[in-house]
Amino acid sequence: MNVLAVNGSPRKNWNTATLLSKALEGAASQGAGTELIHLYDLNFKGCISCFACKRKAGKSYGRCAFQDELTPVLEKVANADAIILGSPIYLGNVTGEMRSFLERMVFQYLVYDTNYSSLFPKKIPIGFIYTMNVDETRMQTMGYPQNLSAVEAALGRTFGACEALYANDTYQFDDYSKYVVTAFNEADKAKSRQERFPADCEKAFSMGVRFAAKTTGL
Repeated sequence: MNVLAVNGSPRKNWNTATLLSKALEGAASQGAGTELIHLYDLNFKGCISCFACKRKAGKSYGRCAFQDELTPVLEKVANADAIILGSPIYLGNVTGEMRSFLERMVFQYLVYDTNYSSLFPKKIPIGFIYTMNVDETRMQTMGYPQNLSAVEAALGRTFGACEALYANDTYQFDDYSKYVVTAFNEADKAKSRQERFPADCEKAFSMGVRFAAKTTGL
């Protein structure tokens, strides 16, 4: 049983990474092997549209042929029993690093048939943890769930099932007084950090527990 987490944030010790670590703690509590990968440590590109993964009888059919520092990660994806992705929201969507990773991870398995079927050999759970500065109301008003739903649907078709965890109103700075952020109240942010974020950590932990249980058929 192997649960892989992928951090699409440039920060290794902040909101997204913390929630991913909590999810892996939950999986480990059920006996799963776990690993956390930080995309910003890697030098890689998104899909280069070579279509080697689609070539009939090609040596790379169903597998990304482009070789860079993401290649070993894609091999880990192929062997994972569950995958948990995490990204902060930049301009209404996941980070560029995460988007590039998703292109490479998903497209290799996508079949251009009438059902857009998948070459991934098994059904596994996929989780997506999003962290964002805005609260739930502004998240809905700005259309974040709609922006993110298409990728979640593609992940579900490709790997089996995808569920999302939204961590709203996250704390961005240690000291808000040093930055121009008049749209937010520092005291309210501190309260959210103390009250909401621990609850989000519990939700992430529970996701890891459930994913590990699914991989063992419990």
